[in-house]
Amino acid sequence: MSQIPALLDFLDHSPTPFHACANMVQRLQRAGFILLDEREAWQIEAGGCYCITRNDSSLIAVQLGQRPALQSGLRLVGAHTDSPCLRVKPSAVINRHGFCQLGVEVYGGALLAPWFDRDLSLAGRVTFELSGKVQSRLIDFKRPLAVIPNLAIHLNRQANQGWPINAQTELSPILALAGDNPLDLSALLTQQLAAEQGIESAQILAFELSFYDTQKAAQIGLNGEFIASARLDNLLSCFAGLEALLAAKTSGQHCVLVCTDHEEVGSASACGADGPFLEQVLRRLWAQNEAQFAQILQQSLLISADNAHGLHPNYADKHDGNHAPMLGAGPVIKINSNQRYATNSETAGFFRHLCQREAVPLQNFVSRSDLGCGSTIGPITASRLGVRTLDIGLPTFAMHSIRELADSRDLGFLIQALKAFFACDQVL
Repeated sequence: MSQIPALLDFLDHSPTPFHACANMVQRLQRAGFILLDEREAWQIEAGGCYCITRNDSSLIAVQLGQRPALQSGLRLVGAHTDSPCLRVKPSAVINRHGFCQLGVEVYGGALLAPWFDRDLSLAGRVTFELSGKVQSRLIDFKRPLAVIPNLAIHLNRQANQGWPINAQTELSPILALAGDNPLDLSALLTQQLAAEQGIESAQILAFELSFYDTQKAAQIGLNGEFIASARLDNLLSCFAGLEALLAAKTSGQHCVLVCTDHEEVGSASACGADGPFLEQVLRRLWAQNEAQFAQILQQSLLISADNAHGLHPNYADKHDGNHAPMLGAGPVIKINSNQRYATNSETAGFFRHLCQREAVPLQNFVSRSDLGCGSTIGPITASRLGVRTLDIGLPTFAMHSIRELADSRDLGFLIQALKAFFACDQVL
Protein backbone atom coordinates (compact mmCIF):
# COMPACT_ATOMS: atom_id res chain seq x y z
CA MET A 1 0.00 0.00 0.00
CA SER A 2 2.98 2.30 0.49
CA GLN A 3 3.40 2.63 -3.28
CA ILE A 4 -0.06 4.15 -3.79
CA PRO A 5 0.88 7.83 -3.19
CA ALA A 6 3.84 7.48 -5.58
CA LEU A 7 1.58 5.89 -8.21
CA LEU A 8 -1.00 8.67 -7.90
CA ASP A 9 1.73 11.29 -8.30
CA PHE A 10 3.11 9.49 -11.36
CA LEU A 11 -0.35 9.33 -12.95
CA ASP A 12 -1.04 13.02 -12.28
CA HIS A 13 2.25 14.12 -13.80
CA SER A 14 2.05 11.84 -16.86
CA PRO A 15 -0.80 13.20 -19.02
CA THR A 16 0.91 12.01 -22.23
CA PRO A 17 3.39 9.25 -23.19
CA PHE A 18 6.05 11.97 -23.47
CA HIS A 19 5.55 13.02 -19.87
CA ALA A 20 5.36 9.42 -18.64
CA CYS A 21 8.66 8.63 -20.33
CA ALA A 22 10.33 11.78 -18.96
CA ASN A 23 9.14 11.01 -15.44
CA MET A 24 10.45 7.44 -15.61
CA VAL A 25 13.84 8.62 -16.90
CA GLN A 26 14.06 11.15 -14.09
CA ARG A 27 13.31 8.44 -11.53
CA LEU A 28 15.87 6.09 -13.09
CA GLN A 29 18.59 8.73 -13.18
CA ARG A 30 18.02 9.52 -9.51
CA ALA A 31 18.61 5.81 -8.86
CA GLY A 32 21.92 5.87 -10.73
CA PHE A 33 20.86 4.76 -14.22
CA ILE A 34 22.86 6.36 -17.04
CA LEU A 35 20.92 7.77 -20.00
CA LEU A 36 22.42 6.52 -23.28
CA ASP A 37 22.07 8.26 -26.64
CA GLU A 38 21.29 5.96 -29.58
CA ARG A 39 23.29 8.24 -31.88
CA GLU A 40 26.51 7.69 -29.97
CA ALA A 41 28.80 4.76 -29.17
CA TRP A 42 27.99 3.19 -25.81
CA GLN A 43 30.45 2.57 -23.02
CA ILE A 44 28.91 -0.08 -20.78
CA GLU A 45 30.18 -2.36 -18.05
CA ALA A 46 29.00 -5.44 -16.15
CA GLY A 47 26.60 -4.56 -13.37
CA GLY A 48 25.85 -1.18 -14.93
CA CYS A 49 22.38 0.37 -15.13
CA TYR A 50 21.32 2.22 -18.27
CA CYS A 51 18.24 3.66 -19.98
CA ILE A 52 17.48 4.59 -23.57
CA THR A 53 14.57 6.57 -25.03
CA ARG A 54 13.19 6.87 -28.53
CA ASN A 55 10.76 9.54 -29.78
CA ASP A 56 10.64 10.86 -26.17
CA SER A 57 7.72 8.44 -25.65
CA SER A 58 9.30 4.97 -25.42
CA LEU A 59 11.80 3.77 -22.85
CA ILE A 60 14.08 0.80 -22.30
CA ALA A 61 15.83 0.50 -18.94
CA VAL A 62 18.40 -2.24 -18.34
CA GLN A 63 20.38 -3.62 -15.46
CA LEU A 64 23.37 -5.59 -16.67
CA GLY A 65 24.02 -8.73 -14.66
CA GLN A 66 27.28 -10.20 -13.46
CA ARG A 67 27.06 -13.53 -15.31
CA PRO A 68 27.28 -13.77 -19.12
CA ALA A 69 23.85 -13.45 -20.72
CA LEU A 70 24.59 -16.67 -22.61
CA GLN A 71 24.39 -18.47 -19.28
CA SER A 72 21.55 -16.65 -17.55
CA GLY A 73 19.37 -15.13 -20.27
CA LEU A 74 17.35 -11.93 -19.87
CA ARG A 75 14.37 -11.11 -17.68
CA LEU A 76 12.15 -8.69 -19.61
CA VAL A 77 9.02 -6.86 -18.50
CA GLY A 78 7.02 -5.00 -21.16
CA ALA A 79 4.26 -2.41 -20.90
CA HIS A 80 3.05 0.58 -22.93
CA THR A 81 3.01 4.32 -22.29
CA ASP A 82 0.04 5.40 -24.43
CA SER A 83 -3.68 5.52 -23.66
CA PRO A 84 -6.76 6.31 -25.77
CA CYS A 85 -7.40 10.05 -25.88
CA LEU A 86 -8.30 13.02 -28.07
CA ARG A 87 -5.37 14.39 -30.11
CA VAL A 88 -5.41 17.93 -31.50
CA LYS A 89 -5.36 18.19 -35.29
CA PRO A 90 -2.61 20.26 -37.00
CA SER A 91 -4.95 23.00 -38.26
CA ALA A 92 -7.21 22.75 -35.27
CA VAL A 93 -8.86 26.12 -34.63
CA ILE A 94 -12.60 26.19 -35.32
CA ASN A 95 -14.69 29.36 -34.88
CA ARG A 96 -18.41 28.73 -35.18
CA HIS A 97 -21.59 30.16 -33.68
CA GLY A 98 -19.58 32.45 -31.40
CA PHE A 99 -17.38 29.75 -29.85
CA CYS A 100 -13.74 28.88 -30.28
CA GLN A 101 -13.06 25.14 -30.51
CA LEU A 102 -10.22 22.79 -31.42
CA GLY A 103 -10.66 19.95 -33.85
CA VAL A 104 -9.54 16.58 -32.50
CA GLU A 105 -8.79 13.09 -33.74
CA VAL A 106 -9.62 10.04 -31.62
CA TYR A 107 -6.46 8.15 -30.68
CA GLY A 108 -7.03 4.46 -30.04
CA GLY A 109 -10.22 2.66 -29.04
CA ALA A 110 -11.53 5.29 -26.64
CA LEU A 111 -14.82 5.16 -24.78
CA LEU A 112 -16.14 8.51 -26.01
CA ALA A 113 -19.17 9.22 -23.82
CA PRO A 114 -17.12 9.80 -20.62
CA TRP A 115 -15.26 12.66 -22.31
CA PHE A 116 -18.34 14.88 -22.17
CA ASP A 117 -18.72 17.42 -19.34
CA ARG A 118 -15.13 17.03 -18.09
CA ASP A 119 -12.69 19.81 -17.23
CA LEU A 120 -10.00 19.27 -19.87
CA SER A 121 -6.45 20.51 -20.22
CA LEU A 122 -3.77 20.16 -22.90
CA ALA A 123 -0.32 18.58 -22.82
CA GLY A 124 2.21 17.14 -25.23
CA ARG A 125 5.31 17.90 -27.28
CA VAL A 126 5.93 21.10 -29.22
CA THR A 127 8.53 21.45 -31.98
CA PHE A 128 9.80 24.96 -32.72
CA GLU A 129 12.57 27.01 -34.30
CA LEU A 130 14.75 29.22 -32.16
CA SER A 131 17.89 30.99 -33.40
CA GLY A 132 17.96 28.84 -36.52
CA LYS A 133 17.74 25.55 -34.62
CA VAL A 134 14.81 23.13 -34.51
CA GLN A 135 14.05 21.94 -30.99
CA SER A 136 11.30 20.14 -29.08
CA ARG A 137 10.01 20.54 -25.52
CA LEU A 138 7.18 19.15 -23.44
CA ILE A 139 4.38 21.37 -22.19
CA ASP A 140 1.44 20.84 -19.86
CA PHE A 141 -1.11 23.60 -19.29
CA LYS A 142 -2.36 21.75 -16.17
CA ARG A 143 -5.31 24.11 -15.61
CA PRO A 144 -8.76 23.42 -17.11
CA LEU A 145 -8.92 24.97 -20.58
CA ALA A 146 -11.79 23.28 -22.35
CA VAL A 147 -14.96 21.23 -22.12
CA ILE A 148 -17.14 19.11 -24.41
CA PRO A 149 -20.66 19.91 -23.16
CA ASN A 150 -23.37 17.30 -23.47
CA LEU A 151 -26.54 18.12 -25.35
CA ALA A 152 -29.40 18.62 -22.88
CA ILE A 153 -31.71 15.64 -22.60
CA HIS A 154 -34.61 17.87 -23.66
CA LEU A 155 -32.95 18.07 -27.08
CA ASN A 156 -31.89 14.42 -27.17
CA ARG A 157 -34.62 12.30 -25.62
CA GLN A 158 -32.84 9.12 -26.71
CA ALA A 159 -29.69 9.91 -24.77
CA ASN A 160 -30.26 7.25 -22.13
CA GLN A 161 -30.99 4.65 -24.79
CA GLY A 162 -27.55 5.22 -26.27
CA TRP A 163 -26.66 7.02 -29.46
CA PRO A 164 -23.69 6.95 -31.85
CA ILE A 165 -21.18 9.71 -31.17
CA ASN A 166 -19.81 11.34 -34.32
CA ALA A 167 -16.10 11.92 -33.72
CA GLN A 168 -15.94 14.65 -36.38
CA THR A 169 -18.92 16.77 -35.35
CA GLU A 170 -19.53 16.14 -31.64
CA LEU A 171 -16.12 15.96 -29.95
CA SER A 172 -14.51 19.35 -30.61
CA PRO A 173 -13.82 20.86 -27.16
CA ILE A 174 -14.89 24.46 -26.50
CA LEU A 175 -12.05 26.70 -25.28
CA ALA A 176 -13.55 30.17 -25.30
CA LEU A 177 -16.04 32.61 -26.73
CA ALA A 178 -14.81 33.65 -30.15
CA GLY A 179 -15.01 37.39 -29.48
CA ASP A 180 -13.21 39.89 -31.68
CA ASN A 181 -9.83 38.14 -31.45
CA PRO A 182 -9.97 34.54 -32.70
CA LEU A 183 -7.67 32.04 -31.05
CA ASP A 184 -4.09 31.91 -32.33
CA LEU A 185 -2.96 28.43 -31.24
CA SER A 186 0.68 29.04 -32.17
CA ALA A 187 0.73 32.18 -30.03
CA LEU A 188 -0.84 30.27 -27.15
CA LEU A 189 1.82 27.57 -27.39
CA THR A 190 4.59 30.17 -27.60
CA GLN A 191 3.30 31.76 -24.40
CA GLN A 192 3.18 28.38 -22.67
CA LEU A 193 6.76 27.57 -23.73
CA ALA A 194 7.88 30.86 -22.24
CA ALA A 195 5.97 30.33 -19.00
CA GLU A 196 6.89 26.67 -18.54
CA GLN A 197 10.30 26.31 -20.17
CA GLY A 198 11.61 29.88 -20.15
CA ILE A 199 11.90 29.84 -23.95
CA GLU A 200 11.04 33.22 -25.47
CA SER A 201 10.20 34.09 -29.09
CA ALA A 202 9.97 30.53 -30.38
CA GLN A 203 8.41 29.95 -33.81
CA ILE A 204 6.04 27.00 -33.51
CA LEU A 205 6.57 24.47 -36.31
CA ALA A 206 4.49 21.47 -35.23
CA PHE A 207 2.99 19.84 -32.15
CA GLU A 208 1.58 16.61 -30.73
CA LEU A 209 -1.01 17.64 -28.16
CA SER A 210 -3.62 15.64 -26.28
CA PHE A 211 -6.57 16.69 -24.18
CA TYR A 212 -6.80 15.09 -20.75
CA ASP A 213 -9.06 15.18 -17.70
CA THR A 214 -7.77 17.46 -14.95
CA GLN A 215 -9.40 15.44 -12.16
CA LYS A 216 -6.59 14.04 -10.03
CA ALA A 217 -5.90 10.35 -9.54
CA ALA A 218 -7.33 9.22 -6.20
CA GLN A 219 -7.57 6.36 -3.76
CA ILE A 220 -11.31 5.98 -3.23
CA GLY A 221 -13.87 3.62 -1.71
CA LEU A 222 -15.28 3.32 1.79
CA ASN A 223 -12.05 1.71 2.95
CA GLY A 224 -9.71 3.05 0.28
CA GLU A 225 -10.07 -0.13 -1.77
CA PHE A 226 -9.80 1.44 -5.21
CA ILE A 227 -7.55 3.54 -7.43
CA ALA A 228 -9.47 5.85 -9.79
CA SER A 229 -7.55 7.63 -12.52
CA ALA A 230 -7.05 8.29 -16.17
CA ARG A 231 -4.43 6.20 -17.99
CA LEU A 232 -4.34 3.23 -15.62
CA ASP A 233 -4.16 1.32 -18.90
CA ASN A 234 -1.24 1.06 -18.98
CA LEU A 235 0.73 3.42 -16.74
CA LEU A 236 -0.23 1.14 -13.86
CA SER A 237 1.98 -1.57 -15.37
CA CYS A 238 4.74 0.90 -16.28
CA PHE A 239 4.89 2.03 -12.66
CA ALA A 240 4.89 -1.52 -11.30
CA GLY A 241 7.66 -2.56 -13.71
CA LEU A 242 9.73 0.47 -12.77
CA GLU A 243 9.34 -0.20 -9.04
CA ALA A 244 10.36 -3.82 -9.54
CA LEU A 245 13.40 -2.91 -11.66
CA LEU A 246 14.66 -0.38 -9.14
CA ALA A 247 14.32 -2.97 -6.39
CA ALA A 248 16.28 -5.51 -8.47
CA LYS A 249 19.51 -3.50 -8.68
CA THR A 250 21.26 -5.94 -6.36
CA SER A 251 19.88 -9.13 -7.96
CA GLY A 252 22.84 -9.62 -10.30
CA GLN A 253 20.53 -10.66 -13.16
CA HIS A 254 20.18 -9.15 -16.63
CA CYS A 255 16.91 -7.21 -16.26
CA VAL A 256 15.07 -5.18 -18.89
CA LEU A 257 12.03 -2.90 -18.61
CA VAL A 258 10.56 -1.87 -21.95
CA CYS A 259 7.72 0.67 -22.07
CA THR A 260 6.74 1.46 -25.65
CA ASP A 261 4.36 3.91 -27.29
CA HIS A 262 1.56 3.29 -29.83
CA GLU A 263 0.20 0.00 -28.42
CA GLU A 264 -3.33 1.40 -28.58
CA VAL A 265 -3.03 1.85 -32.35
CA GLY A 266 -1.21 -1.35 -33.25
CA SER A 267 2.41 -0.71 -32.16
CA ALA A 268 3.61 -0.33 -35.78
CA SER A 269 6.06 2.55 -35.40
CA ALA A 270 9.77 3.18 -34.97
CA CYS A 271 9.29 3.29 -31.20
CA GLY A 272 6.43 0.78 -30.88
CA ALA A 273 6.56 -2.89 -29.96
CA ASP A 274 6.14 -3.84 -33.62
CA GLY A 275 9.14 -1.69 -34.54
CA PRO A 276 12.89 -2.33 -34.19
CA PHE A 277 13.54 -0.44 -30.95
CA LEU A 278 13.82 -3.34 -28.50
CA GLU A 279 15.71 -5.66 -30.84
CA GLN A 280 18.21 -2.97 -31.76
CA VAL A 281 18.92 -2.13 -28.13
CA LEU A 282 19.28 -5.78 -27.11
CA ARG A 283 21.69 -6.44 -29.97
CA ARG A 284 23.85 -3.46 -29.03
CA LEU A 285 24.02 -4.57 -25.40
CA TRP A 286 24.39 -8.33 -25.64
CA ALA A 287 24.82 -9.77 -29.14
CA GLN A 288 28.32 -10.53 -30.41
CA ASN A 289 26.91 -12.52 -33.34
CA GLU A 290 23.62 -13.87 -34.66
CA ALA A 291 24.00 -17.32 -33.09
CA GLN A 292 24.73 -15.91 -29.65
CA PHE A 293 21.77 -13.53 -29.87
CA ALA A 294 19.44 -16.45 -30.64
CA GLN A 295 20.92 -18.43 -27.74
CA ILE A 296 20.42 -15.55 -25.32
CA LEU A 297 16.80 -15.07 -26.37
CA GLN A 298 16.02 -18.75 -25.96
CA GLN A 299 17.15 -18.55 -22.34
CA SER A 300 15.04 -15.44 -21.73
CA LEU A 301 11.44 -14.66 -20.80
CA LEU A 302 9.26 -11.62 -21.45
CA ILE A 303 6.37 -10.75 -19.15
CA SER A 304 3.95 -8.48 -21.00
CA ALA A 305 2.01 -6.55 -18.34
CA ASP A 306 -1.23 -4.92 -19.49
CA ASN A 307 -4.53 -4.47 -17.70
CA ALA A 308 -7.18 -7.21 -17.67
CA HIS A 309 -10.97 -6.95 -17.60
CA GLY A 310 -12.20 -7.44 -14.03
CA LEU A 311 -15.59 -8.95 -13.27
CA HIS A 312 -18.06 -6.05 -13.22
CA PRO A 313 -21.00 -6.74 -10.84
CA ASN A 314 -23.47 -5.05 -13.20
CA TYR A 315 -22.26 -6.94 -16.27
CA ALA A 316 -21.19 -10.33 -14.96
CA ASP A 317 -22.58 -12.06 -18.06
CA LYS A 318 -19.80 -10.47 -20.14
CA HIS A 319 -17.34 -12.95 -18.60
CA ASP A 320 -16.72 -16.66 -18.80
CA GLY A 321 -17.86 -17.80 -15.37
CA ASN A 322 -14.71 -19.82 -14.73
CA HIS A 323 -12.32 -17.11 -15.92
CA ALA A 324 -13.68 -13.91 -14.40
CA PRO A 325 -10.92 -12.14 -12.42
CA MET A 326 -11.89 -10.19 -9.33
CA LEU A 327 -10.48 -6.82 -8.34
CA GLY A 328 -8.24 -7.21 -5.31
CA ALA A 329 -7.51 -10.90 -5.90
CA GLY A 330 -4.12 -10.49 -7.52
CA PRO A 331 -2.57 -10.44 -11.01
CA VAL A 332 -4.23 -12.21 -13.93
CA ILE A 333 -2.70 -14.66 -16.40
CA LYS A 334 -4.24 -13.80 -19.79
CA ILE A 335 -4.81 -16.72 -22.16
CA ASN A 336 -6.16 -16.86 -25.70
CA SER A 337 -5.94 -19.85 -28.03
CA ASN A 338 -5.93 -17.59 -31.09
CA GLN A 339 -2.71 -15.90 -29.95
CA ARG A 340 -4.21 -12.56 -29.01
CA TYR A 341 -2.17 -13.20 -25.85
CA ALA A 342 1.21 -14.95 -26.03
CA THR A 343 0.86 -17.08 -22.89
CA ASN A 344 1.48 -20.83 -23.20
CA SER A 345 1.50 -23.61 -20.61
CA GLU A 346 5.23 -23.28 -19.90
CA THR A 347 5.22 -19.53 -19.33
CA ALA A 348 1.99 -19.72 -17.32
CA GLY A 349 3.38 -22.57 -15.25
CA PHE A 350 6.59 -20.68 -14.52
CA PHE A 351 4.71 -17.60 -13.34
CA ARG A 352 2.25 -19.62 -11.27
CA HIS A 353 5.12 -21.37 -9.51
CA LEU A 354 6.83 -18.01 -8.93
CA CYS A 355 3.68 -16.49 -7.43
CA GLN A 356 3.07 -19.53 -5.22
CA ARG A 357 6.58 -19.19 -3.84
CA GLU A 358 5.99 -15.49 -3.15
CA ALA A 359 2.46 -16.02 -1.73
CA VAL A 360 1.04 -13.74 -4.45
CA PRO A 361 -2.58 -14.59 -5.36
CA LEU A 362 -3.10 -15.32 -9.04
CA GLN A 363 -6.09 -15.50 -11.39
CA ASN A 364 -6.88 -16.59 -14.98
CA PHE A 365 -8.65 -14.66 -17.71
CA VAL A 366 -10.09 -16.12 -20.88
CA SER A 367 -12.67 -14.17 -22.90
CA ARG A 368 -16.11 -15.57 -23.52
CA SER A 369 -15.99 -17.73 -26.62
CA ASP A 370 -18.66 -15.57 -28.26
CA LEU A 371 -16.86 -12.26 -27.61
CA GLY A 372 -13.83 -10.77 -29.30
CA CYS A 373 -10.55 -10.39 -27.43
CA GLY A 374 -8.17 -7.46 -27.25
CA SER A 375 -4.42 -7.92 -27.57
CA THR A 376 -1.17 -6.61 -26.11
CA ILE A 377 2.48 -6.10 -26.95
CA GLY A 378 3.04 -9.73 -25.91
CA PRO A 379 2.27 -11.51 -29.21
CA ILE A 380 3.93 -8.70 -31.19
CA THR A 381 7.19 -8.87 -29.24
CA ALA A 382 7.17 -12.67 -29.20
CA SER A 383 6.79 -12.83 -32.97
CA ARG A 384 9.52 -10.23 -33.57
CA LEU A 385 12.11 -11.69 -31.19
CA GLY A 386 11.13 -15.33 -30.81
CA VAL A 387 11.33 -14.92 -27.02
CA ARG A 388 9.04 -16.93 -24.74
CA THR A 389 6.31 -14.65 -23.47
CA LEU A 390 3.65 -14.47 -20.77
CA ASP A 391 0.72 -12.03 -20.79
CA ILE A 392 -0.48 -10.82 -17.41
CA GLY A 393 -2.25 -7.77 -16.01
CA LEU A 394 -4.17 -6.30 -13.12
CA PRO A 395 -7.99 -6.48 -13.27
CA THR A 396 -9.64 -3.12 -13.91
CA PHE A 397 -13.00 -1.57 -14.75
CA ALA A 398 -13.83 0.95 -17.50
CA MET A 399 -10.78 0.16 -19.62
CA HIS A 400 -10.24 2.90 -22.25
CA SER A 401 -12.49 5.33 -20.40
CA ILE A 402 -11.32 8.80 -19.43
CA ARG A 403 -11.29 7.45 -15.84
CA GLU A 404 -10.57 3.82 -15.01
CA LEU A 405 -10.73 1.83 -11.77
CA ALA A 406 -8.38 -0.71 -10.17
CA ASP A 407 -7.97 -2.23 -6.71
CA SER A 408 -5.35 -0.63 -4.50
CA ARG A 409 -4.17 -4.02 -3.15
CA ASP A 410 -3.34 -5.46 -6.57
CA LEU A 411 -0.51 -3.01 -7.23
CA GLY A 412 1.54 -4.44 -4.37
CA PHE A 413 0.90 -7.99 -5.57
CA LEU A 414 2.12 -7.15 -9.09
CA ILE A 415 5.24 -5.35 -7.87
CA GLN A 416 6.07 -8.27 -5.59
CA ALA A 417 5.72 -10.78 -8.43
CA LEU A 418 7.82 -8.71 -10.85
CA LYS A 419 10.52 -8.19 -8.22
CA ALA A 420 10.74 -11.95 -7.78
CA PHE A 421 10.89 -12.42 -11.55
CA PHE A 422 13.76 -9.96 -11.96
CA ALA A 423 15.66 -11.68 -9.15
CA CYS A 424 15.05 -15.33 -10.06
CA ASP A 425 18.12 -17.46 -10.88
CA GLN A 426 16.53 -19.35 -13.76
CA VAL A 427 13.49 -18.70 -15.91
CA LEU A 428 12.67 -21.80 -18.00
